[in-house]
Amino acid sequence: SVRYEHPIAINTMGSRKRMSMALSCDDFEEHAERIAKLLPPPVPKSAKDALKFAVDAFKEVKDAIPRTVRDAPCQEVVMQGDEIDLRKLPILTCWPEDGGPFITLPLVFTYDPNTGKRNVGMYRMQLYDRNTCGMHWQMHKTGMRHMEDSANSPRPSGGEGSGVRGMQVAVALGGDPAYTFSAISPLPPGLDEMAFAGFLRRKSAALVQCKTIDMKVPADAEIVLEGYVDPAERRLEGPFGDHTGYYSLAGEFPVFHCTCVTMRQGAIYPATIVGRAPMEDGWMGKAVERIFMPMVRLTVPEIVDINLPVEACFHNVAFVSIKKKYPGHAYKVMNAIWGLGGLAFTKFVFVFDSDVDVQDVGQVLFRLGANCDPARDALHSRGPVDQLDHASLSEGFGGKIGFDCTHKWPGENGFSREYPKLIEMSPEVKAKIDGMWGKLGW
Repeated sequence: SVRYEHPIAINTMGSRKRMSMALSCDDFEEHAERIAKLLPPPVPKSAKDALKFAVDAFKEVKDAIPRTVRDAPCQEVVMQGDEIDLRKLPILTCWPEDGGPFITLPLVFTYDPNTGKRNVGMYRMQLYDRNTCGMHWQMHKTGMRHMEDSANSPRPSGGEGSGVRGMQVAVALGGDPAYTFSAISPLPPGLDEMAFAGFLRRKSAALVQCKTIDMKVPADAEIVLEGYVDPAERRLEGPFGDHTGYYSLAGEFPVFHCTCVTMRQGAIYPATIVGRAPMEDGWMGKAVERIFMPMVRLTVPEIVDINLPVEACFHNVAFVSIKKKYPGHAYKVMNAIWGLGGLAFTKFVFVFDSDVDVQDVGQVLFRLGANCDPARDALHSRGPVDQLDHASLSEGFGGKIGFDCTHKWPGENGFSREYPKLIEMSPEVKAKIDGMWGKLGW
């Protein structure tokens, strides 16, 4: 067996408690409440109200702006040229038929060549040899957009004498777990992941200039890989045992060339293993669902709650409850969901009345069976789906379906009969039983 110098940190976010601790709070719903107070800004009734909101908002976002530092723990060790050997890192081969070892928690830093804005995404990286890795930029991802635009940009990405060709890329491993969460978050376009991380941890992210490329990375990262991706280069990547529970098939993807490695003394290598749910990434995804609910409601305010089941890989199924106001309202919500960022990849959308707890699968199944006629209440559509969806019509494009599981209103979609009432016990009987329950000796 091979012995590695660096210990591995794995499953650090594998429960609700650990996920909350990673985001510097007692429970990650706290961050949803913080965001909800900021969105949308209220119309002030007076100058005093306006000033109070401005002060409260400033307290919440003052730490969002990243700061630059000169010295950083992540640069205590610097390796270039022949000193680089990524095979010395304990990069995991997770499943028996994986195409090789994969870096599974990389924070991939790129810049938009048109605007100069930073993006931090998380894309698996297959280790090829001592200084090259696959870069799994899927067709819908921001990293892929940056690479495509870089190929057509008149401005070179590499600096003269830097040894960097193509588009500059930095990969940070470790650091504050808020960075990792920000990298997987469906942030609105233009919102910096490092700023969002500062908001979550209530402390601005400290960034340091890379040694060989014009890019800044978290100063408290454990390990940083500096290098480039050539937009014209592709190499076979995969297969990989993925979060879908199936192996994603091998395909041609871009290649990352590492030109410098920096790290802490005694650096710890962070990793996760994805596969058939539930796994560690299930809690990361559930935190995304809860924290971003206020942003979803900002666009679709009639939504009461959403449940993206872990077992359905989040992007396959959505249970949605709404405050129904008019006939066909459920269809409006379905179409809205298919136009919302990461939710656009949802294949199955089930819409329920506001009194249904969509986190309770028992309630969901009861109302689905009771209120939905597949011939009348289904809406078929097509659009982008996750590139890893092996069941789709074609790679990255497929069918979608929504089901109206709400109580039908008179005349709604051809419904002409009286709709029955839900069986409910009278309040008087409930109160009587509650009053005598403690005396029954159970």
